[in-house]
Amino acid sequence: MAMAEASLEEPPKKRSKKPLLIGLVLALVLGGGGFYATFSGLILGGAEEHAEEEQVPGPLTGIAFVPLETIVISLAPDSGSEHLRFTAQLEVADSAAADVTTLAPRILDVVNSYLRAIDTASIEDPHAMARLRAQMLRRIQVVTGEGRVRDLLITEFVLN
Repeated sequence: MAMAEASLEEPPKKRSKKPLLIGLVLALVLGGGGFYATFSGLILGGAEEHAEEEQVPGPLTGIAFVPLETIVISLAPDSGSEHLRFTAQLEVADSAAADVTTLAPRILDVVNSYLRAIDTASIEDPHAMARLRAQMLRRIQVVTGEGRVRDLLITEFVLN
């Protein structure tokens, strides 16, 4: 029993808090240094440099839009719709707007011929719009010449 009494009387040794305090101080110093290095731009690029590079865009110049007349096309009797109503605008270089407007009847002819020639199922497929638009744009660019028409903006494509 002497052993049992001896172990009860000896208080347990206290662990030193010195390593915990050193770790805490190092964490604060390293964290603060990392924050400063990142904030000042020493690490991961400069936030201030990036902010200086962002500029407010100037006025939009060099672009004009030429509206095309609405085209109504009769569809095949076996399709789910009777007519296609198509309206678009052409995005053109500002200097070419007059030339493209002069060629509008020829452009309408090309678009009308293309839409009449394609399969009705292609027109009714909702995922085909991008392909149809690209095909029409390419045909329009052939008619107007390179560099005049930048894009075809379809404003109405209605099956009824």
